[in-house]
Amino acid sequence: MDEATAAIDYKTDSKIQETLRHLQSTTITIAHRLGTVVENDRIVVLDQGQVKELGRPYELLQKEGGLFYDMCLSSGEMEVLQVKAKESYLKRGGSDDA
Repeated sequence: MDEATAAIDYKTDSKIQETLRHLQSTTITIAHRLGTVVENDRIVVLDQGQVKELGRPYELLQKEGGLFYDMCLSSGEMEVLQVKAKESYLKRGGSDDA
């Protein structure tokens, strides 16, 4: 999905994202709202068409100075994104040591 929720309000976006989390298939999402992807299994961060980072959102958020970390920091929503990423990571069996 390429920015499927870009033109809708956050409440509706949240409902759509909740529905997508229950899918039992691979979903590729292109998004500018970091909250849209922070609970995904994996994130690929691209810069000018090149893969710069790849990993679980929670793990990428542990890399200060990384592109994903910096995007989350500049969003002004870092704390919320960290909590959502960690909850999703632990729910999927990740270790609290990451």
